[in-house]
Amino acid sequence: MKYFNVTVMDRGKKRLELIKANDKMAAVKSAKHKFPSSMVLKAVETAAPLEDSLGNLLKGLKKSFKSKVPINDKISTIRQIAVMTDAGIAINDTLEDVSDNTSNQELKHIYMTMNSDINAGHSLSDAMEPYKEEFGHVALAMTNLGERTGNISESYHKLADILENIRDNNAKFKKAIRGPLITLAAMGIAFTILIMVVVPKFKDIFSKFKTELPLPTQILLKLEWAFSNYGILILVIIFGGIFTLKYFYRNNRDFKYRMDTMMIHPKFYLINKAIFLSTMHKYNLVFGELVKAGIPVSEALDTAVGMVDNLAIKEKLLAVNANIGRGMNLAEAFQITGLYENMLLQMIKAGEAGGQLDAMLDKVTNYYDMEFQDLIDNLSAYIEPIMMFFIAILVLLMALGIFMPMWDLGKAVKG
Repeated sequence: MKYFNVTVMDRGKKRLELIKANDKMAAVKSAKHKFPSSMVLKAVETAAPLEDSLGNLLKGLKKSFKSKVPINDKISTIRQIAVMTDAGIAINDTLEDVSDNTSNQELKHIYMTMNSDINAGHSLSDAMEPYKEEFGHVALAMTNLGERTGNISESYHKLADILENIRDNNAKFKKAIRGPLITLAAMGIAFTILIMVVVPKFKDIFSKFKTELPLPTQILLKLEWAFSNYGILILVIIFGGIFTLKYFYRNNRDFKYRMDTMMIHPKFYLINKAIFLSTMHKYNLVFGELVKAGIPVSEALDTAVGMVDNLAIKEKLLAVNANIGRGMNLAEAFQITGLYENMLLQMIKAGEAGGQLDAMLDKVTNYYDMEFQDLIDNLSAYIEPIMMFFIAILVLLMALGIFMPMWDLGKAVKG
């Protein structure tokens, strides 16, 4: 949301009104609605008031520290709802039992509130709407489908299957990168200890040399000086930088878009491929399952794109539905995005022509899943050369930094 200073003419006098809107036209429209007896002259974008800026900052900080509902807890409660509704138990009684049985306090509160809303006459999808962020777009779509078909149980079993698939892939990726991250951390800690313990023992010896020290030795001495005098400050800067990046990534859309675009750039070895494959697998999985469940293609596309976290990829996928609305078929709309290989586009095209789109989407999803699993299974092999390179650099720097002055001293003695 943006802020606009809107100039209105009321009884021959001009005055400024601060209006909050998405764009200039919306601000003018809002001013006309808010002051029907006045004439709107112009609207100029302005900075947010201090109190609103502080309020947004506090909301952002609260959001940054707020933990997400664990996906295992969500899957467990969704499975319970599917089983209980399949047994013929009323949805309000089901939600009450699920609320009582879950140990997650946030989910307990959500299901209690949803139960109250249903008892007040709301539908299940209406009761879930305020918690779209907690449950996700696909949960709301499957709930709507279950209400339309009258089979909440089947829809929720399918929803749990989708979430389990996404959870398993995320878990595999985290497990695959855990080893390299631990190795990197151990390398950093070991190098820091060597700098703080070993280098000071040679510092006095180096200070007696009358000649200029080699570059590796100068680097080690400067690092030792920095760690000794500003070690705490360096840690604060590092953790502060990480927190700042995380905060802006979650709360500033422009910053997130730039970061997401950078992360899928070919220069980001492995990272770009992992993000692309996991995103496309998740998108096609949800889209295919929704189409298979009977949801219209247009609605399925909107729901599936809501599962995409990377804004750079999401921007391209958002154009798919718009292009379909202009008369393109699905394969043509996907081709314009540049995200699909020609083989996959031919499969989707054949599926549309033969009335077997859901079957072809399954094959596309399996392709991305196969590529992603191959990347995860071989991640250690891909990363190992990089790790060896960094280890070699650190060992070489330490060895040359300590021994080169000794060699020079030995040559001077011989001379």
